[in-house]
Amino acid sequence: MENKRYPLPPFNMETALQKVQAAEDAWNTKDPEKVCLAYTIDTEWRNRTEFINGREEVKQFLKRKWEKELDYKLKKELWGFRENRMAVRFEYEWHDEAANGIEVMETSYGNLMKMVT
Repeated sequence: MENKRYPLPPFNMETALQKVQAAEDAWNTKDPEKVCLAYTIDTEWRNRTEFINGREEVKQFLKRKWEKELDYKLKKELWGFRENRMAVRFEYEWHDEAANGIEVMETSYGNLMKMVT
């Protein structure tokens, strides 16, 4: 049986904000074992040209991501919600080893409309 990640839908403003904050906090641990548990066993992701299927592939993807993206920091912001759907804006910063001690940060932005179960 799967562990449920509270709060569960349907969402109100308070629970939607809690869900977004919990996701942000989990990602900022940079712990693939912990983060992958927030997704279903059969989750499907697309990251640019890479297609990721299942929790185990998510875990491996996150390990590779955080080995490369040093000092990773994610910020999520709730844009809207309705019952069991959310729109979330996110941005994150990181740098790689090539910066050679120079503080060069990459920032990415995006939004996601996702069914949350």
